[in-house]
Amino acid sequence: MNRITVIPGDGIGKEVINAAMLVLEELSLPFEYVWMEAGDEAYEKYGKALPDETLEECKKSKAVLFGAVGETAADVIVRLRFELETFANIRPAKSYRGVKCLYDNVDIVIVRENTECLYKGLEFEVAEGIAEGIRVITRKGCERIARFAFELAKREGRKRVTALHKANVMKKTCGLFREVCREVAKEYDVEFNDYYIDAACMYLVMDPWRFDVIVTTNMFGDIVSDLAAGLVGGLGLAPSANIGEKYAIFEPVHGSAPDIAGKGIANPSAMILTTAMMLRHFGYLEEAAKVEKALEEVLAEGKTTPDLGGNLKTMEMAQEVVNKLKSY
Repeated sequence: MNRITVIPGDGIGKEVINAAMLVLEELSLPFEYVWMEAGDEAYEKYGKALPDETLEECKKSKAVLFGAVGETAADVIVRLRFELETFANIRPAKSYRGVKCLYDNVDIVIVRENTECLYKGLEFEVAEGIAEGIRVITRKGCERIARFAFELAKREGRKRVTALHKANVMKKTCGLFREVCREVAKEYDVEFNDYYIDAACMYLVMDPWRFDVIVTTNMFGDIVSDLAAGLVGGLGLAPSANIGEKYAIFEPVHGSAPDIAGKGIANPSAMILTTAMMLRHFGYLEEAAKVEKALEEVLAEGKTTPDLGGNLKTMEMAQEVVNKLKSY
């Protein structure tokens, strides 16, 4: 029995989690779900955005299924990534038939190092009007994420891994990252190249098909993965997984969207795709493929929420996905 901590969070996080659970219930898999609180509302109730009980429960589980949080994101999801040592953040960016996007036939996976870089939060005010942040890059962290990216490429039959860095300016930190990626690349029969991050952003907009698997550092990965999501229809279609040696966290990329929270119109696609990533992580490959196929068919038929041009509510769209699953 796989124990899953479910954290709906704030705003539309609660709504899309319910949509995901509707899909999971249809599959009837041996998962045990434990529901816990975290986020802005938890902070107001308990004085902590990530209550100790929630963190303890996460450490008892094999995975966390996460909705979204608001202003306390750094205290919740960022902290969870560090506490659970989920060093690899996987963010696919794929264009779907029936979804208005900039490009068709885009299928990129971004592998982002999740525990180092400027996001370690080592910031200091050293004098009035002067602040500094310390960027931490280690050989261990670089090798671990590079190897993860190449293993993913090999496992999924992808042809190329591209490392993104700024080694011409940050010669020590990005220089180390580039050096280690090049070393690891020699161990794999997978094509490898690397770009400066600024040039890569231009190439992503002008010619996204040159990318297959991207591997990069924490902050660059955060930025470039949102850019990639914008190419294929936005964050409503952007799932993600945070993978470590012991734990995993699965979360849609979008935030809590307080402007539409409670209206029942949140797009559940990213959450459903995130759920498919969780299924694949636990070895339920056939079930994951069916969930993705069902969602793709629903999107192609235009049975979507208003943000994608449809008129369905969140749970109505989720039910359409379930109806497809029933027919397989």
